[in-house]
Amino acid sequence: MLAPLLTVTFINCTATSNQNGEPLHETAQTLPSYEPPPVAAESRDLVQEDIERLMNELSNWGRWGPNDQLGAANLISPAKRLEATSLVTEGITVSLEHQLLVEQADDVPLPFRRSMLNVPDSTVEPPFMGAVSDNYSVSYHGYSHSHIDSLCHIMYKGQMYNGVSQDTITEDGCSNASIANLQGGIVTRGVLFDIPRLKGVPYLEPGTPIYMEDLEAWEEMAGLTVRPGDAIFIRTGRWARRAEHGPWVISELAAGLHASTMPWVRSRDVSFLGSDAAADVVPSQVEGVRLPVHTLTIVAMGVDLFDNQDLEALAETAADLNRWEFMLVAGPLAVQNGTGSPVNAIAIF
Repeated sequence: MLAPLLTVTFINCTATSNQNGEPLHETAQTLPSYEPPPVAAESRDLVQEDIERLMNELSNWGRWGPNDQLGAANLISPAKRLEATSLVTEGITVSLEHQLLVEQADDVPLPFRRSMLNVPDSTVEPPFMGAVSDNYSVSYHGYSHSHIDSLCHIMYKGQMYNGVSQDTITEDGCSNASIANLQGGIVTRGVLFDIPRLKGVPYLEPGTPIYMEDLEAWEEMAGLTVRPGDAIFIRTGRWARRAEHGPWVISELAAGLHASTMPWVRSRDVSFLGSDAAADVVPSQVEGVRLPVHTLTIVAMGVDLFDNQDLEALAETAADLNRWEFMLVAGPLAVQNGTGSPVNAIAIF
């Protein structure tokens, strides 16, 4: 059981100056007090049977009713959105979207395509009024483009979130738990976990696992606590490493969360999980299970994933302000029966 809530007013001043020695603004906020529930550390030596056990132990099936299609997004109440707005004190916005990649590379098997329409003809007299347009084509799932997964994107033993059969998926798409359920937009408190900063490196090497101890160490270092309804973003430094060394086959080797972190994520009632790759450490270190984090979050917990977010500018801004919490705003495309959507999530400080 969670600790009882008590509304209190406090001053958010985890540090008095930024890295340049400049004083930080103190921000008065009214937030409910919160003591996170204890969670036992999971073994790092997980096997497939452990993932099957965790599918049951961490499940949110039925929590919001037998017909629920929102999953952990239900945790974002009007009060939670108002809480998020209280974090906006500087008027600074940061995009979490990496610019769509148009050239094929080891990590971009299917580049973004754009074609121009109605290009002006220089050989004819210009009309009184002209216009141009273009056509976009993008296959966004995978490790290339910034996107959000819907709750029908992943299945486990023939079932999606809340026990819905995969037989409900047809050529027309997902009749249940599609991305269109998030048409109203996502507004909540966002929290950045800058794991390379925690470890004193510019980026994590591909294949580096992130454990529960790392998440808790970052909370202590940043002076914050993840709360129910938060969206957390895990920076591994993927884009910083790509800029320095070039692309690599990230689908085969990526830093990310180890599956043993999932009880911690569930205990904190996280509403959305994001990263600069696809959340999972690759290889998964769980024999026989390729993407256990994807499976446990989307199918068991009903947590949509923000994949391939570019967290470099966010990390720089957060470090300058010495603030790793912000208001998150995101509006996925309202694609009926869609399995996800390209997305430009915005952090507002």
